[in-house]
Amino acid sequence: MIELTIISGKGGTGKTSVVGSLAALAKNKVLVDCDVDAADLHLILGNNVKKSADFKGGHRASINEELCTGCGICLDYCRFDSIKEVINESTGWVDKFRIDQLSCEGCGVCTQFCPENAIDFDEIVSGQWFLSETKYGPLVHARLGIAQANSGKLVSLLRTKARNLADENRWDLVLIDGPPGIGCPVIASVTGASYVLIVTEPSLSAFHDLKRIMQLMDHFKMPYGLCINMFDINRQITAGIEHFARQNNIEVLGKIPYDVAVTKAQVAGTTIIDYTDNSVSDHIRLLWNNLETELNSYINKQRSKVHENRNTFG
Repeated sequence: MIELTIISGKGGTGKTSVVGSLAALAKNKVLVDCDVDAADLHLILGNNVKKSADFKGGHRASINEELCTGCGICLDYCRFDSIKEVINESTGWVDKFRIDQLSCEGCGVCTQFCPENAIDFDEIVSGQWFLSETKYGPLVHARLGIAQANSGKLVSLLRTKARNLADENRWDLVLIDGPPGIGCPVIASVTGASYVLIVTEPSLSAFHDLKRIMQLMDHFKMPYGLCINMFDINRQITAGIEHFARQNNIEVLGKIPYDVAVTKAQVAGTTIIDYTDNSVSDHIRLLWNNLETELNSYINKQRSKVHENRNTFG
């Protein structure tokens, strides 16, 4: 099974539009939207939710007032100022404590040091994940709750669900729409992937973030290539990106021109491949052909390693 992850470093480069177009071209695949903070791949694929489930990704502490003796030890140990004193209006003394749920980080330190075991530490629902059917195949996606953490854990869950689905149906490809940036959810999206495609654009901010995401890929020793979207809006920066890629021995697998038809296709709720009036589709097909070459090269390398190991260990 091949896992192809598409990332961007910077938001707004057209990554999800590219993923949607590749979904229209690829066969025997499962689609995954790992941008759990702002999932939108389903908007251009036309999804029908078949299954949904809660995601429990963290804990929140709460004080059981019946057991609390008001010793204040929890207040001393909390490093997030989540535990607040409650003043008795009649006496003017602190007689109990409460935990501010918005500032509680769910670290659990207070539960470990409470001598009366008066602090509950319940698992909380942080979001939901979904299995949807689209005209291009199944889509695994999610919605992280407002101000909820553990997005990396949710991304890992989505990838596991997608792998299991691909294994059950003997599908060849898991196509992953990763989040922007270089943080935890991005790392969770690319770790263990077969190949990574970075989608960038010819702007100074995108070029800056491209260098950061390339450093991340090099750190994790991930095989990757580049796609320059809207390359013709600033050919000078495009030339700079290509020069930088050559210096670092990274292949530019595709260059997609700007076309207002991409926006029209999004408004119509479809991919640019299925939108008839455009000049972009041929460039995306060329990108997919180049990606297939890279993925086949990966498969051959993996087979060679297996063959070498068999020869080595008899």
